[in-house]
Amino acid sequence: MPARLWNGVVVIAVMVAVATSGTLMVPFAQAKEEMRTFELDRIIDLALERNPAIASARSVIEQNEGGQIQAGAYPNPTLSGGTGSGALRDPSTVGPRVHEYNLTLHQTVEWPGMRAARKDAAEAGLVGATVGLEVAKLNLIAEVKGLFYELLLAERTVDLLQQNLEIVQEVARIVKARVRSGEGPQFESVKAEVEVLKAKQEMTKAKNAVRVKLVGLDTLTAGALGPRYKVQGDFRSLRDHLDPEQMVTRDPSQHPILKRQVKLVEQAESTVTKERQARVPNVTLFGGYARDAGREAMIAGASLPTPLWYLQQGHIATALGTQRKEEAELIRAKNDLIRAINQHTREAETAQDQILVYEEGLLKQAQEALRIAQLSFRQGASSLLDVLDAQRVQRQITVDYNQARFELSLALTRYERAVGGPL
Repeated sequence: MPARLWNGVVVIAVMVAVATSGTLMVPFAQAKEEMRTFELDRIIDLALERNPAIASARSVIEQNEGGQIQAGAYPNPTLSGGTGSGALRDPSTVGPRVHEYNLTLHQTVEWPGMRAARKDAAEAGLVGATVGLEVAKLNLIAEVKGLFYELLLAERTVDLLQQNLEIVQEVARIVKARVRSGEGPQFESVKAEVEVLKAKQEMTKAKNAVRVKLVGLDTLTAGALGPRYKVQGDFRSLRDHLDPEQMVTRDPSQHPILKRQVKLVEQAESTVTKERQARVPNVTLFGGYARDAGREAMIAGASLPTPLWYLQQGHIATALGTQRKEEAELIRAKNDLIRAINQHTREAETAQDQILVYEEGLLKQAQEALRIAQLSFRQGASSLLDVLDAQRVQRQITVDYNQARFELSLALTRYERAVGGPL
C-alpha cells in the first residue's frame, strides 16, 4: 500500500478514536504516576498518624484506664447455699424426712484508706500514661526531623558529586583532545580517566546512601510515603540567640518527660500508702437463712482476719523501694535535660559560627579559585593537577558547609526535644 494511503488510514484511525472517547491517549511516560513530594510537616503528620510507637503509647493509656476502673470497683458479694434431705435420729421422736437447705450471703467491706490509696495510684498511672503519649510524640518528631535532615544532607552530597563529575568529565575531554593533538603526554589522559572513575564511584555510593535514608524515613511513617517519593525542604537556621539558663530555670513540670516521671513518683507514693493501709484487715459481713430438720434460723455475723504474723512488711518494703527508684529517676531525668539543653545550645552556636565563616567568604573564594583554575587550564596556563586541587578544595569546603548546616539543624531538633517543644 502506498505511504500516503497508510498515512491517511492512520489519521482516520486517530480521528475515530478521538471522536469515540473524547480524549486522546497520552504517551506511556506521561501516563505513569508522578513521583510524590513531601514536606517535613506532612511527613511528621503521617508518622504521628501511623507509626506503631504512637499506637503502643495509646494502648498503655487504655490499659491504665482499665486499671482505674478496676481500682474503683467494689468487691463482689459471695452467695453460697446448700440443700439436702434430712430426718431426726432421736428414737423417741419419729418424724418424716424433711427437705433441708441454707443460703448465705458474704460481702467484703474494704478499708476506706486502702481503697482511696489504690484509686490515687491508678489515677496517677493514667495521667502518667497520657503524658507518655506526649513523650512518644516528642521522640518520634525528633527522630523524623533527624532522618529528614540526614536525607537532605545525602541529597546535597549527590548534587555536589554530580557537579564534580561534570567538571571532571569536561577536564578529561580537554585532556584527551590535547593528547590526541600531541600537546600533552599520554599519562595525563590516564590520570583524567582515573579521576572520572573515582567520581562515578563516589556518585554511586552517595545515591545508595540517599536510597537508604528514603527507606528509613518511609519506615517511620509505616510505609505511608511509598517506595518512590522525594522530599522538599531545607536545613534550619538560627535566628535568635539560645539562652540555656532561661530554659533551665523554667518550670520543669511542664516538660513531658518530667511530667510523666512526676506521675510515676506519685503512683509509687500512693502504692506505699495502700500497702500501709492494707495492714488494717477488711471486714466481711455475712447473713443468711437455714432450715434443718427440726430447726429453722436466721443468721448474721462478721469475719475479720487477724493480722498476727504478717503486717505487710514485705509489700511495704517493695513499694518503698519502687518509690525511691522513681524519685532517683526523676532527679536523673532533670539532670539529663539540663545537660542536653546546654550541650545542644553549644552545638548549635558552634555550627552557626562555622556557617557564617563559610558564607562570609570561603564558599565564594573556593568557587572563584575553581573558576580561575578551569579557565587557566582551558587556555593552557595551568596543569591538570592545578584544576583537580582547586576542585577538591571547593568540594571539601562545600561538604563542610553542608555538614555544618546539617549539624545546626540536628542540634536545634535535639534542643527542642530537651526543652519539650518547638522553639
